[in-house]
Amino acid sequence: MKVVLFCGGYGMRMRSSEASDVPKPMAMVGPRPLIWHVMRYYAHFGHTEFVLCLGYGAHHIKDFFLHYEETTSNDFVLRGGKPELLSTDIADWTISFVQTGIESPIGERLRRVRDHLDGDEMFLANYADVLTDAPLDNIVERFAGSDAGASMLVVPPQSSFHCVEMDEGGRIGAITPVSELPLWENGGYFVLRQEIFDHIPENGDLVADGCGELAKRGRLLAYPYRGFWKPTDTVKERYALDAAYAHGNRPWALWESEKVHA
Repeated sequence: MKVVLFCGGYGMRMRSSEASDVPKPMAMVGPRPLIWHVMRYYAHFGHTEFVLCLGYGAHHIKDFFLHYEETTSNDFVLRGGKPELLSTDIADWTISFVQTGIESPIGERLRRVRDHLDGDEMFLANYADVLTDAPLDNIVERFAGSDAGASMLVVPPQSSFHCVEMDEGGRIGAITPVSELPLWENGGYFVLRQEIFDHIPENGDLVADGCGELAKRGRLLAYPYRGFWKPTDTVKERYALDAAYAHGNRPWALWESEKVHA
């Protein structure tokens, strides 16, 4: 299945004090940017046709792949001064780079790459800035067996705050972590059918418009997941992922287990 990646936003909450035009999916986690980790996750499950919805800072993403260094993340033998790769990351990937506008909302970006889907009835979509080890095969299989128009991964709220219950006099009767409330939030991993385009107007949004309309019709499917799922909405969250990578704690890197058992 083709994978549409939304990678053209500003990512304002990821900015440091220094000005930068690097889009959020290009923030580094280990030796590779976020977008690479997300794409490697999909490739692990056999999905290697990617459509990149470019916008802000597009040249950074283009340059990364145009000058891709396989030796950064693959073993190799140097023979006669030339590297001979023992494995490869992207040799079997097909990547379409599509400029979808600087200010375009997610839904409009999706509309602008519709022709690149070649009419495929089902396809995958992702914000390109969230890492998970969710079982993609199961997610796709469950959706394919349904009559839903779209499916989204949903996860428990990630806030570390607590909610309180109190009476009219202001006395607190219970304190509950937000993550333990019976609530779920959008996890950013989608499986979509072509029907989604019927519900996204020009300059519309994928979730508010497309998924919102499907939800009203009872045609939006959720895949609840309580396993590993980490966003990178802030510099702190990205640093935490980078530190975890450095310490070998990277559960999202399912492909690494392939190398161990190869």
